[in-house]
Amino acid sequence: MAMLGFLILFPLVVAGVLLVVRNNRARNVIVGASALVIGLVSVWLVVAYLGAPWITYEFYSPVADYACMAISVLIAVVILYFGIKYKNVWACVLAGVQVVGSLVFEFGFAHDILVTEGLYLDSLSLLMAFIIGVVGSGICVYALGYMEDFQAHEPEGAKDRRPMFFALMFAFLSAMFLIVFSNNMMWVFTGWEITTVCSFLLIGFTRTEEAIKNAFRQIIMNLLGGIAFLVALFVMAIQFQTLSFLEFLQIGIQNPAIVALPVTALAFAGLTKAAQMPFHTWLLGAMVAPTPTSALLHSSTMVKAGVFMLIKLAPIMMACPVPAVMVILVGGFTFLFCSCMAISQSNAKRVLAYSTIANLGLIVACAGVGTPEAVWAASFLVLFHAIAKSLLFLCVGTAEHHIGSRDIEDMDLLFERMPRLARFMMLGIMVMFIAPFGMLIAKWATLVSFAETGQVALIIILAFGSAATFMFWAKWLGKLSGIAAQPENVEVSVHKSEWVSIMVMAVLVILCCVGLPVISWTVIDPYVYSVFGTIGQDISTTNLWIGSILSALVVVVLFAGLGRSKAKKADIYLAGVSRDNEARTFRNSLSGESTATARNWYMEDYFGEKRLSPVGTALCTVVIIVAFAASAVAVPGLF
Repeated sequence: MAMLGFLILFPLVVAGVLLVVRNNRARNVIVGASALVIGLVSVWLVVAYLGAPWITYEFYSPVADYACMAISVLIAVVILYFGIKYKNVWACVLAGVQVVGSLVFEFGFAHDILVTEGLYLDSLSLLMAFIIGVVGSGICVYALGYMEDFQAHEPEGAKDRRPMFFALMFAFLSAMFLIVFSNNMMWVFTGWEITTVCSFLLIGFTRTEEAIKNAFRQIIMNLLGGIAFLVALFVMAIQFQTLSFLEFLQIGIQNPAIVALPVTALAFAGLTKAAQMPFHTWLLGAMVAPTPTSALLHSSTMVKAGVFMLIKLAPIMMACPVPAVMVILVGGFTFLFCSCMAISQSNAKRVLAYSTIANLGLIVACAGVGTPEAVWAASFLVLFHAIAKSLLFLCVGTAEHHIGSRDIEDMDLLFERMPRLARFMMLGIMVMFIAPFGMLIAKWATLVSFAETGQVALIIILAFGSAATFMFWAKWLGKLSGIAAQPENVEVSVHKSEWVSIMVMAVLVILCCVGLPVISWTVIDPYVYSVFGTIGQDISTTNLWIGSILSALVVVVLFAGLGRSKAKKADIYLAGVSRDNEARTFRNSLSGESTATARNWYMEDYFGEKRLSPVGTALCTVVIIVAFAASAVAVPGLF
């Protein structure tokens, strides 16, 4: 329990210190040392409790309960302040509803309900703790160099707001640990809302008109999820007289019909946090934030809070059709539509955003299916997506600062201009969609779990969505791998903190791919067995080891030529009809002059946002409305 308390409170203390530290060198030391401590304690926790079932710890403190209530009120005050300042009515209304609801709940219903076992630990929490502690803290280290460049590009005389930025990053880590370790649902709700307000402040960090608009979009959509979470708490307190997550899960597994409404409300909160349609636009808008924000909040951790909640609810949804159908359909439609819309994007961060939403949709659909096999696949999807996507976000942020663009079409010759970074970026892309890396193995397990349900529609959605995934990743990978000149190497000025973080992510993703069978045996299987009483692994251990060995071989080939300075360089040759080799111009068949270019195909007329987004949004909105209506009808005595 001491380690759990340390991981929850230590980042919060660091956040308070960073808020007042103005010296750049002191900040670097504090962030680096704190990230190292958080990472080491997280790894120590995982190693010490490998294979652990659900372990609860007796911890009850009225002070903690009142602190959570005070934090909820403070969050609402912050949102109201900014809502009034920028004249956003919806943010003010929703914040007001939430704070009134929180106060009524605390003093009217929850005050006499005790949750003596306030903290818990299981293998899924260990997986999330590893992602938060190692990946999250690594991104904080990356932010040191990135934000130094960011500040250098600010207008002369602009206030240095990095203390607030780093304080929010570490406060966010604290809130995420609170979510994954709390058995008291009121504490989970507090962590849930802290992540929401941290995301709001970081998205609007630049204070541009676009950033402020997108920050309010995020806060409004996530406040809707927060209110739904509060509805679930009311039902749990009134109908079941408990706020213990473990007790609620046990009630739901024994009698799924009576928990339809709170499970639907919690699932809705998870869908908003995971940026599923029709709430996907908040994550797309969040890409205006500095890259460390995108990597930490909107790729590796914050959105994972949503799917974490849904995976936890999976055993109930397997037997509770209303929320299960809602989650499966919303996740499936999101995966299909967002994978297709990613094809039409050339902005690298926007491709990553759509890919993130799509992969989260796949995890959501697995949670809705709720079988041991689907939960096994979902757990691996969470792990590989968090690490690989963090690596890609960091690489894109560094590339943008050094080539002056985040457009994929401007990444020609990146293999020569930034040889190490290009290889790391290619590694992240290959992990996302190429065999034998872990993400594709997890998708194959997803396909098998869907097939076992007998639902042909799910298989079709997965097949077409995966095909779209292959197309947009392959386009980007092909762009990176082109070699046709000897341009200037621009990666020599990359900050050491950026290289450290990128290399940590690269090593992690390689170790996870190579060690996939071990992770399955020591982390995923124990969780699935503790929940379902059976193993959910659909792919044989032999095949997992084959994938592991082949992954190692691919990595060796990818990085084998790095550092060679005596590689032979040949002049550009354009079939003997060139006009200017350096400019890549040649004489065409009409004796005119053309330029040799390689540009990807984006098919915006077919896969553009304006065409597909309204359809997906409408479908998912209808599904959610119908699900809430059906679950409300199922509550005894409500009508």
